[in-house]
Amino acid sequence: MDTQKIILCRCENLTLAELHQILESGVDSMQEIKKLSRCTMGPCQGKTCKEMISKEIAAYLNISVEELDIPISRIPIKPITVGQIAGGGRHD
Repeated sequence: MDTQKIILCRCENLTLAELHQILESGVDSMQEIKKLSRCTMGPCQGKTCKEMISKEIAAYLNISVEELDIPISRIPIKPITVGQIAGGGRHD
């Protein structure tokens, strides 16, 4: 299996091989992995990747997913434009 070709986070282009490199460096906190790789910070806000990434981390560390510090999703859950934040856009 070529872990370099397995994409875990499509928004930030994080591969399984890159995740393993981060874990091998001693980083085992999902929050720290998020800071290093930007995984779960793209347009989907982790909706398509957070569960898969957390399962891979847990499997690599040989622990249960419940033992991980999985970051919570914070608003805005739906992507918005800078204009909307500044008050110049529609708020559908």
